[in-house]
Amino acid sequence: MSIKSIVITRPSGQARQLIETLSRAIEFSGVAKRSLPQILSLPLLTIVPKDDEQLADHIASVLNNADLAIFVSPNAIESVMRLLERDWQDFSKKIIPIGVMGGSSRLALNNHGIGQEENPTPIWIPNNNQHWDSEGLWQELQGLGWDWSTKRVVIFKGEGGRDWLADTLSKAGATVEAISTYSRIPLDIDNPAWQAIQEMDFSKSLWLLTSSEAVRYLGKVAADQFAQNLNVASAVCPHHNIADAAEQIGFGEVFTTEPGDEALIKAALAWLII
Repeated sequence: MSIKSIVITRPSGQARQLIETLSRAIEFSGVAKRSLPQILSLPLLTIVPKDDEQLADHIASVLNNADLAIFVSPNAIESVMRLLERDWQDFSKKIIPIGVMGGSSRLALNNHGIGQEENPTPIWIPNNNQHWDSEGLWQELQGLGWDWSTKRVVIFKGEGGRDWLADTLSKAGATVEAISTYSRIPLDIDNPAWQAIQEMDFSKSLWLLTSSEAVRYLGKVAADQFAQNLNVASAVCPHHNIADAAEQIGFGEVFTTEPGDEALIKAALAWLII
């Protein structure tokens, strides 16, 4: 009789903490006493920060005149701070406020002391965690009452990804520059991590999906390489865009949760007792 499997699809570094927290939650919940699931790591994308002196100089120059900096993810924060190796308030004579889309990004800023200075950097984040996305941040920014035609905005992001917020700010009159500070490298099809996936029972698998781009890559691999069909597998997604992508590549059952690891873990525990 095959056991249940939970597949973590985050990049390796980000997956580690989730796997540890999920393992502890399973142990303390008592679910493991009945049937201990296997937790598999399948890092569909690897985050590769750019390491370019010219890019660092360009970012520093742009920030010198920026009225607002937006980070689309914790990866964007880490890659910028790694490139520039300075305290945030050293980039400009004025304090540059920051917009982020979710709690993980807010935590990443805290880890760099941003927002905790003597004169704290203003940080804007959607109030409702159900709207931790570009649209939610734009709603928050609209509440500032700014004349966007007088504002310069820099958006730090990975290569590719959505341009919705940049387009929306531009239409509002802002001068916007989007800067890619990291790349996402798909998991090589020859990586041993795929073998464990092929050997598990898809009908007893739950996939924790946290990136639309990663889901689309999974769909391409599944179509070419998987002997089993995703339509017998289940998925948990912390955003409706990711859930839509999961449905499009054929997952049979897709659950949408609130953002954050706590919600993912709660959903995984609920699935284990079904």
